[in-house]
Amino acid sequence: MYLFPPLTAEVRRSLEELPSLIDQVFPLPRRFRITLPRDVAELSRLLTSGRGERNDSYLATKGSLSAYLRYFLPWNSYRLCRLLPGLALDFAAGDVITDLGSGPLTLVLCLWIARPDLRQLPLEFHCLDRSTAVLDAGKRLFHALAGATPWIIKTIHAPLGARIYGPKARLVSALHVFNERFEGIPQADTQALQRAADKTSRFLSSLVAPSGSVLVLEPGVPWSGEWLTALRRALLTRGQGSYAPCPHQGICPCPGGKAKWCHFTFDTEDAPEALHSLSAAAGLPKERATLSFLLTGPSQKAQETLQREEKTLPVRILSDRFPVSYRSNSKEKDQNRYGRYGCSARGLVLVVEGDPRKGNASGELVMLSLVSPEKRDPKTGALLVEMPPRNI
Repeated sequence: MYLFPPLTAEVRRSLEELPSLIDQVFPLPRRFRITLPRDVAELSRLLTSGRGERNDSYLATKGSLSAYLRYFLPWNSYRLCRLLPGLALDFAAGDVITDLGSGPLTLVLCLWIARPDLRQLPLEFHCLDRSTAVLDAGKRLFHALAGATPWIIKTIHAPLGARIYGPKARLVSALHVFNERFEGIPQADTQALQRAADKTSRFLSSLVAPSGSVLVLEPGVPWSGEWLTALRRALLTRGQGSYAPCPHQGICPCPGGKAKWCHFTFDTEDAPEALHSLSAAAGLPKERATLSFLLTGPSQKAQETLQREEKTLPVRILSDRFPVSYRSNSKEKDQNRYGRYGCSARGLVLVVEGDPRKGNASGELVMLSLVSPEKRDPKTGALLVEMPPRNI
């Protein structure tokens, strides 16, 4: 099982057409077209190193909104369209999806693009954001993409935490939202971080139906991993179970901070060429995409989906491949092998592979056989398991 399956031809075509669709819906005068790479670079700075200069209306100017729609929206859509098909998200007619910090309705757009099986299903979206301009832009873009649709889109101009009326949601999502609220908490202050996570879990739990799920996605940086670990812990105490990426319901072995953090990386060679060109012009080339995320749902169902066999261990591959010195038994000499870190119910795992061309990709779920006696990586203490050769 792989969290990031390759884009289908239909999804890739839709993503390739997205930049031109944005240009059709939001024509850009020549003077703004010329400055677009500069506007993208400046908005990127405000979203990263220049956060202290950013105010709540930072997308109100035409240059900033245009940069967000033409750069950040397509890149976020690419990441999300790689992820959504690999998640267990099932809906029925009439289900409500509540999207917090919706921006230009990125989740709605990507569900339409990446899940064509949902297009004829009557769904109701409650999309909340503090910016009316970006919500309106997203709604115009979605209707240009989808045309006549049974999907109902209700936009809510309000800050995060505002009361949302109506039935509880089958899915509550928050994409690139919490890093803006809680990233100022010092990493050393784990108690403050956990208090914020507990408060957030109460809010999310108040919005989701008993049979519903919560999806939180953040940038693939150490702080995000630490935040998602704290939020996962809080949600589990409220009856939610880990669906993905976790292959278990136990303690997270990748808590972030100074330790390893849970994140995933994949190549972007199949991203739209026009997007790569704009990225290069802005001085922000992206050869690889990263993200951290958490999907939870009813705990009983989460337990049922995990097969527990005495000598088989589900492991979610996390890291890129790196060289390791390894010997399968005490009589052998050290061999040059390759390893990847993974997450399991037994904690952190170092998966040793032979041929680098036949390894497992970041995000893949593998079932590994355990042997006695156990071996541990002397550097990290991770359980050391050898991946048997396979043909590709």
